[in-house]
Amino acid sequence: MTAYYPEFISLALIHLLAVIAPGPDFAVTVQQSVRKGRLAGIWVAIGIGAGISVHVLYTLLGVGALLHAHPSLMAVAKIAGAAYLLYLVFAFLRSARRETPVVEVEQGAVADGSAWRSFALGFMTNATNPKATLFFLAIFTTVVSATTPLKIQALYGAWMCFVNAAWFVLVSLVFAQPGVRQKFLRMGGRLEAFMALVFLGFALRLLWDVGRTWLGVASG
Repeated sequence: MTAYYPEFISLALIHLLAVIAPGPDFAVTVQQSVRKGRLAGIWVAIGIGAGISVHVLYTLLGVGALLHAHPSLMAVAKIAGAAYLLYLVFAFLRSARRETPVVEVEQGAVADGSAWRSFALGFMTNATNPKATLFFLAIFTTVVSATTPLKIQALYGAWMCFVNAAWFVLVSLVFAQPGVRQKFLRMGGRLEAFMALVFLGFALRLLWDVGRTWLGVASG
């Protein structure tokens, strides 16, 4: 096992830098933590960590390489990811229009739903992110040796799931602090409107990538 420590450390550092970079996972964790409280944010974070397992699994099975080798399949994955982000855009806009009062749920059950709903939101946000597909394909083909046993690679994947969940639990705890929450809650529906704009940007970027790919294929 010690023979794989250098490889693991390299992978862990690269992954950590990728995790802390703001993206859809960060945005949805902040929104849920501010609007619904600490427990909702924590369940979203756990869902994000579980979502990583999807990318790890199909990377280990070789599906990631298949998607990368066939631009049309990757385009379909990006369209699916963009569609889910657009769904979140409309969900946030509906929430912004309702201007519903925020219920304190710091020590109780998750408001207006369940822990499962928050978990599913985090899981789907991460699992449908095609950028993660490219990241895991890159990291497992450049950092991880082809001779590394599958069980060791699976342990790498488990570690990354844990780190993702732990990081976003930390994010949720920060943004669920009463002082921080109140600053954001004063924004009212503008918070959801801003988050909708953020997710719209992510979705349009994915669709732009698909358009460039198809234009490149057509011109070729």
